[in-house]
Amino acid sequence: MQNLSNIGVIKDILNRHGFTFSKGLGQNFLINPSVCPRMAEMGNAQPGWGVIEIGTGFGVLTVELAQRADKVVCIEIDSRLLPILDETLADFDNIKIINEDVLKVDLQKLIAEEFPGMNVAICANLPYYITSPIIMTILEAKLPIASLTVMVQKEAAQRICAAPGSREVGAVSIAVQYYAQPKVLFPVSRGSFMPAPDVDSAVIRLDVRKEPPVAVEKEENFFKVVKGAFSQRRKTLSNTLSSAFGMSKADVALWLERAGVASNLRAEQLSMEQFAAIANALE
Repeated sequence: MQNLSNIGVIKDILNRHGFTFSKGLGQNFLINPSVCPRMAEMGNAQPGWGVIEIGTGFGVLTVELAQRADKVVCIEIDSRLLPILDETLADFDNIKIINEDVLKVDLQKLIAEEFPGMNVAICANLPYYITSPIIMTILEAKLPIASLTVMVQKEAAQRICAAPGSREVGAVSIAVQYYAQPKVLFPVSRGSFMPAPDVDSAVIRLDVRKEPPVAVEKEENFFKVVKGAFSQRRKTLSNTLSSAFGMSKADVALWLERAGVASNLRAEQLSMEQFAAIANALE
């Protein structure tokens, strides 16, 4: 089995297959040998489990997942990597590669067909430019998965895992934490990649909730309130919700009064329960 964290091995593979990195796909492949074993271990790759990997690179994380889990299904958008993966993953018979855009894959169907009766986790080294869309697509689909372990830009990790009521919190923080319990696992320096990106990264795990932490009558209203409240971070709820919902400030004041939330607060000051109360008072 090849050492896929060795720069010499990687350069040899690059040259033999004529592969060049795609900036458009945000390709930065891991070369730090300590990262992927930790990511696999902490990402629920274990006997009796199935794992979906999003974005394989040369297969360095794939190998670690396949050594621990019963089955690994990889979703890789770049068809140029397929002949490389045929070579780097040749020693494993519990890996399946799907050459597709993960945002176009029916993950419910995939899980039902590929992992019947198994616990399932998702692991991914996500391109920075599409981190939030992929995470939210997975969470909103309410898939039968236990966790989503991803490598993301350090600032994105901090934002996703920021607690409600903290200065770092944003709309994505609240949205993620409605579906899952997020945790920063460990940092990853920019020098751990080839080519090296301009920023540092971090691995986070989202443990999917069986039930949301707050009761909302209409999820659509809840997420619209969250998005509207954070649309102008420095302004108060009176202003942001008035703009987002096309309501007069007087009507917003009555709405917030029904919810028991002060109209002079800003979104970053609210708890999950307060967001839920505002959404439920909208009717």
